[in-house]
Amino acid sequence: MAGGNPKPRVLCLSAYEAASHRQWRELLERSLPGYEWHSLTLPPRHFRWRIRGNPLSWLNEPLLEQSWDLVIATSMVDLATLRGIHPALARAPAIAYFHENQFAYPDRRKGQGSNEPGIVNLYTALSADRVLFNSDWNRRSLIEGVEKLMRQLPDHKPRDLTRRLEAKSEVVPVPIDDGVFFGRDRDWSPVPHLLWNHRWEYDKGPDRLLAILRALKRNGQAFRISVVGQQFRSAPEAFEAIRAEFNGELVHFGFLASEDDYRSLLGEADLVLSTALHDFQGLAILEGMAAGAVPVVPDRLAYPEYVPAALRYESSEVDVDREAAKATALIRELLNNPRPACATFRPDAYRASQVLPLYERAFSELLPG
Repeated sequence: MAGGNPKPRVLCLSAYEAASHRQWRELLERSLPGYEWHSLTLPPRHFRWRIRGNPLSWLNEPLLEQSWDLVIATSMVDLATLRGIHPALARAPAIAYFHENQFAYPDRRKGQGSNEPGIVNLYTALSADRVLFNSDWNRRSLIEGVEKLMRQLPDHKPRDLTRRLEAKSEVVPVPIDDGVFFGRDRDWSPVPHLLWNHRWEYDKGPDRLLAILRALKRNGQAFRISVVGQQFRSAPEAFEAIRAEFNGELVHFGFLASEDDYRSLLGEADLVLSTALHDFQGLAILEGMAAGAVPVVPDRLAYPEYVPAALRYESSEVDVDREAAKATALIRELLNNPRPACATFRPDAYRASQVLPLYERAFSELLPG
């Protein structure tokens, strides 16, 4: 390929390398050895600077002046600007991979109602040859966000914009390592073990988790709870309330650095919970399901794509107590009946062995020759 190397040279650009983004990138590099992988990454902090400033952060990077057979850029990358500044990138076919899109982020993250992060996403999608999304919810919410933006703009608006985006878009999820699929059928634990395994941020709904735990206790439901996930310099106050009020029920609380310990916890859990207001694929829930934990999730976001309807509680984004009551009722109903068989909710379509061929096909369609 480029430079006579028998392996296609692939450059992965990740401008906001969150833990899940790193996990995705490293899994591709490890699982697809037929490519010569190179990467440029930036740490997941200073959001506004990252999404607008990554072309400046990488302005003098020698890798951007080299020849590539394929460029893969995550959605935080300002791909349009980078291809304009670096001709070598403009000559290489490019895939934009959307772990998330800024049109569907809660306003708290975007700040002041600014549409600038969404505009960066839009330009990145337009400048890429192919656009891959980790879920259909992600794809649909971006298209709907673009349509809404176009309605707000005053004039000179392209009429075929969403059609152009849809024509080169495809859903290819983040793969789940086959090694996580070790779930087995068993009875409920004598004291059921609940797991909440998400980033410790507001958009994951920790206040909703607190409301659910309080409702379970009021209703006399015995349980144990593990609250684990990536933490940051500051965390929502709900976490400290959970620690204080449910110290006697807590099994694990905080970040688990060991992958072995995390997988062991997945296997021990009876239920894996989500209270998220934003989740573009839901890796934490998928990993729990693969390990045999029964999912209990709100009926929104990407969850209807893989969680059976009987395991989704009614969504009420504007009423925390109402949603907590619905989640509590579902949890109690499940625990008062035989445990569902793993085969009824195991997300086999997300296995790496099933998903990686989709990536290879997308790559091969763009690679020269």
